Amino acid sequence: MTKVMQIKDIADYDGEEVTVRGWVYNRTGKGRLQFILLRDGSGQAQCVAFKREMAPDEFEIARSLSQESSVIITGTVRADERAPGFPGGYEIGIQRLELVQQADDYPITPKEHGTEFLMNHRHLWVRSNRQWAILRIRATIIKAMRDWLDDQGFLLVDTPIITPAAGEETTTLFDVDYFGDTAYLAQTGQLYNEANIMAFGKVYCFGPTFRAEKSKTRRHLIEFWMLEPEIAFCSLEELMDIEEGLVCAVVERVLEKHPRELAIIERDTAKLEAIAAPFARISYDDAVTRLQALHAQLDDPQQRAELAIDWGEDFGSPHETALAEMFDKPVFVYHYPTAVKAFYMSPVAGRPEVCRSVDLLAPEGYGEIIGGSERIHDLDLLAKNIDQMGLGREAYQWYLELRRFGSVPHAGFGIGIERTVAWVCGLNHVRETIPYARLLNRKYP
Repeated sequence: MTKVMQIKDIADYDGEEVTVRGWVYNRTGKGRLQFILLRDGSGQAQCVAFKREMAPDEFEIARSLSQESSVIITGTVRADERAPGFPGGYEIGIQRLELVQQADDYPITPKEHGTEFLMNHRHLWVRSNRQWAILRIRATIIKAMRDWLDDQGFLLVDTPIITPAAGEETTTLFDVDYFGDTAYLAQTGQLYNEANIMAFGKVYCFGPTFRAEKSKTRRHLIEFWMLEPEIAFCSLEELMDIEEGLVCAVVERVLEKHPRELAIIERDTAKLEAIAAPFARISYDDAVTRLQALHAQLDDPQQRAELAIDWGEDFGSPHETALAEMFDKPVFVYHYPTAVKAFYMSPVAGRPEVCRSVDLLAPEGYGEIIGGSERIHDLDLLAKNIDQMGLGREAYQWYLELRRFGSVPHAGFGIGIERTVAWVCGLNHVRETIPYARLLNRKYP
């Protein structure tokens, strides 16, 4: 009986008759010999149609196949080091071919297409080799994160997507009509995670988050995915240890599992191979001093304008890039000014103008991929912050109540999946890191 095979396993079937089902990525040849590059989602294999080895009607089908036509091919696997594809080195000599559907003229061809054209056809663009490779790496990054946390004793606890209050800035909330009442799409699952740690100790949530942020930078999406761990009885220093371990495990898994995908996207893996603990840890104070010293050395007016910074200001992309370039691995920047961080971040003892916060900046200009902090566990201080920011206590009553029943020091962070994928893959823009990007000017397809 003929075995149905996935192309990724082709080496296991050398000399055997198999059936593969997929789509025509390319077809070349003429006369009695046709070469069909077939993809099935797991890989690509060259399938060879030789006229004298096939029924005449099926060979004619092979000659007329258009790009992305769907077919079922039965034939014999044979080793050939010249054979293209993934994993390559093997081809299939076609004996039988069944046409499932002859595709219309495919709009994405080997010629160059503009980014907007490709984004408008994103539902088709995901079939291309580069996008196939990126999205497979994305899946591995997510699984590696969850596996590592599971192995460290964290519990996945889902948090709501519709919430009554802001988790971050109120200016970036998406309103939702909740049966005549106003609710919002979640900016974070963190507040609910803080409730969950009181039951489970160490938890994480993973899901989509939303920011109505009118930004067109290469690092921003309107809808993006975050993984957010939260830990009871945890200090900022312990939190950085956890972040460090997670990131190293992710990079190691990608390097181990995806050499061919990294080759397809032409990623310089030497830079990823350098990622190992420990990561440098510098304070915001130190970071500002470093940036100001760099600023003083610059002659270019534009660069000077981009890197100008006074103590108390938040970092923009140029600042994060400049800081990261000072190190060959990710770098922690901790103790940011309280005024530029969220209302729930714990102040530094003796320095209320600074909070127990930390960002992890990725190398190669990719900026912040993780943001975290120790949370305020004192009821009065948290209530005071909520009042001072004009957030209104009513929507946060349940959150404040957590500080009345066994409150403990705790900390947590959020890691953005798309920014992490962009860094690991070496991509210029986050729009390629997610199957269907939601940008300021894009909600289709």
